[in-house]
Amino acid sequence: MTQVAGTLKAHLAVWLLVMVTGLGTLLLMEAYRSSQRAAERAYDSQLAAAALTVADAVQWEGRVPIVRIPLAALQILATSHQERVFYTVLDHDGRRISDNLDIVIPKADQAAAATAPIWRNTTQAGTRWRLHGREYDSAGWDIQDPVQIWVGHTTEGRRVLTHELFERAILRFVAMVLLAAILMLLAMRVALKPMRQLRHRLRMRQADDMRPLNIKVPEELREMVEALDTLFSRQRKSRENLLRFTADASHQLKTPLAGLQSTSELALQSHDPDVWYRALSDVHDGAKRTSRLAGQLLSLARLRHMEEADEFQPINLCALLRDSVLEWAQREMAVRHDLGLAELPREPMIVQGQAWALRELLGNLIDNALRYTPQGSEITLGLYANGDWLVLYIDDNGPGVAQEVRHRLLQPFERGGRQDTYGSGLGLAIVDNIVQRHAATLKIKERLPHGLSIEVHFQKAEEQV
Repeated sequence: MTQVAGTLKAHLAVWLLVMVTGLGTLLLMEAYRSSQRAAERAYDSQLAAAALTVADAVQWEGRVPIVRIPLAALQILATSHQERVFYTVLDHDGRRISDNLDIVIPKADQAAAATAPIWRNTTQAGTRWRLHGREYDSAGWDIQDPVQIWVGHTTEGRRVLTHELFERAILRFVAMVLLAAILMLLAMRVALKPMRQLRHRLRMRQADDMRPLNIKVPEELREMVEALDTLFSRQRKSRENLLRFTADASHQLKTPLAGLQSTSELALQSHDPDVWYRALSDVHDGAKRTSRLAGQLLSLARLRHMEEADEFQPINLCALLRDSVLEWAQREMAVRHDLGLAELPREPMIVQGQAWALRELLGNLIDNALRYTPQGSEITLGLYANGDWLVLYIDDNGPGVAQEVRHRLLQPFERGGRQDTYGSGLGLAIVDNIVQRHAATLKIKERLPHGLSIEVHFQKAEEQV
């Protein structure tokens, strides 16, 4: 029974959503870091500009540097986010010349700023600061000593700018995701169009149309179309076999029924009781053969159309073979044959199977051997183990079957070229169906110096009875 487990569109959408979510998370993380870097660069540039403005304002009066902080420097440091600003000017000995906040500049940072401009993050009284330090050469009337300029401001502006840039990145990302979703839906619709065309083509087919599909499909659908063509081919062959079987069955039933009708018509034209008796005997024999033929047809139909392996159970082949041979040895048609049983293994020989089907298999093998061998022929059944397989065999010393017709023995109504018996030609066809149903192997061999040997190879079962 077919069970619907979602749709291909839904599965594709889920996988694409998972991939887009994972990739989007990485992109958003990178966008946030990029926003931080952009904000840092922008505000670090302001700090560098403010430090240069303060350096230009340093003047020397004799040996004393005089610093008058210009308003432009403070305007550069004080952004629109109401940040607190910091500056300090140190002489070459590290003494403060001028400052506005008591933020300690470590000696290590002073030494680093003496060689190259530096930026530092620090915390003062629970507030995060971004500082920039740089050493400048100042020209005086009498001396030329360097001074260090340190400027800074709180990080609120950087945080706000980072969020603004990140929000813009999110908006662009969401817009791109929505656009990609729309394009994805359109792409899936276009990509799945061949499947809709294939579905429409299959729905428009007549029930008896088993021709191969004639449709252009992408590579991904090629194997499915080939599988459907193979299925149609097998169904076509099955239908042809069914029609042929029906025609053959009708012919096989028509012949004895016509004989019964002719016999009864001739008997009705006579008033002699002896003629009636002989006619009734012929009618009885014909009805018996017809009944057997109908029974075999029903058995073959049952085997071909019943569910797979729904009644399988552990079966001891030794016991089943012994019972079947004893039952057939007591029948009238076995009296004039030497029907016997070879020595069987002492341990149970277990297979998974259907008891009624295996009895039918043995019955048809024995019946065929009795019908197609002359009186007095030896017919022997046996069983032995061969590795993981159990081999059931039946041998006879009859006339055998010619090599050129032996391969046709498994076809319905095939008698191996024999017309001198009342066999229906269905026995081995039934046996072959039972063998296939039990995943076994059927082998038909020549028995020297003359005769026929039929073997059925079953796989051993693990479960014991």
